[in-house]
Amino acid sequence: MDVIRLTTIRSYGYTGYLEEERILGQWFEVDLTLWLDLAKAGKSDAIEDTLDYRAAIATVKHIIKTAKFALVEKLASAIAEAILELEPVEQVKVELSKPAAPIPDFGGRITIEIIRSKS
Repeated sequence: MDVIRLTTIRSYGYTGYLEEERILGQWFEVDLTLWLDLAKAGKSDAIEDTLDYRAAIATVKHIIKTAKFALVEKLASAIAEAILELEPVEQVKVELSKPAAPIPDFGGRITIEIIRSKS
């Protein structure tokens, strides 16, 4: 199985446990690892035979912008489910980060990593 990686897809969204997060919003960053068969595209040189990266990026940004979940785990799962609907993706790893989580005395980032498959 071949892999495409899309990194640092950045979008502003309204997911978070605190009510302020769902009202004021915050930045999210997503890295995707997509497993699919790239053999046909490698021979044909045709976009129809691979994943159009623009569709995956637009999907991630749309979900982040429109979702209002309490948990980032739910947001990551929603992204994974939507990406698996794109042909020819067979498996996806979603790494969803909150670069500025509203936690006192914490300057790091929170990252959720999930892997989902079509089967």
